[in-house]
Amino acid sequence: MEKAKLNSLIKRVMTSLVLIPLVIWCLFAGYPFVQILALAVGALLSWEWAQMVPSVRGAFWAVLYTLGMAISVFMGPSLPYFIFLAFGIVLAWIKAKGEARRNLLVLGLPYVSIGVGSIMWLYELVGFGVTFWFMLVVWSVDIGGFVVGCSLKGPKLAPKISPNKTWSGLLGGMLFSVCIGNLFCWYVGAGAHMLYYGALAAVLAIVSQIGDLVESKIKRSLNLKDSSSLIPGHGGVFDRIDGMIFSAPFVYILFRFILVIL
Repeated sequence: MEKAKLNSLIKRVMTSLVLIPLVIWCLFAGYPFVQILALAVGALLSWEWAQMVPSVRGAFWAVLYTLGMAISVFMGPSLPYFIFLAFGIVLAWIKAKGEARRNLLVLGLPYVSIGVGSIMWLYELVGFGVTFWFMLVVWSVDIGGFVVGCSLKGPKLAPKISPNKTWSGLLGGMLFSVCIGNLFCWYVGAGAHMLYYGALAAVLAIVSQIGDLVESKIKRSLNLKDSSSLIPGHGGVFDRIDGMIFSAPFVYILFRFILVIL
């Protein structure tokens, strides 16, 4: 592994050793700590999106995104929330008239609101165990993809969007996520369901990677490398949890309407 990438990995590990225990503790402690965590992360994401996308009303967009995210956390996937979201999108479209990045300014509202909200909705639906499993899988995709991709390299996954991502990284991330997800199932006494959750972890790894590429596409269109510089070794909050907020709605819908919580 190249020295620069090794240094980046060390920074990531050190940062994760601080942030991950905090997240786990909030999830385990439950309310109101898990809500406070969601609101804090959502507010940072709202600020990052508002400052990433150039506009003449940066403060307005940060407030609108934060408000939409807070309503999604407190109201859940309810009719009043989706009515607010619809009105918010119309308001955003009107306010963004004349802006060079109108579509991205409007997209920020549902992206942040539904992304962060879905994590809370999932937590309220399945509780600590499955939510923690979901986060472990997404973290494992990032770690496995980074380590294997940097070590093996090979053909690029999407060179025009993210030139550093490789097919070996994707496969490594999938394998690592399945292994860690199944190890967690075994540890909590759900070893009989490893095949079930292993298959879901593999699918989730792909969805999470798509989310990563979507964020890379957005940043590339804005000529940005990172969403901000808030987290050492990771860039911004958006850089760290792009795959999580993209895949959370998918996982919530699966457990809410299709899959059985084992």
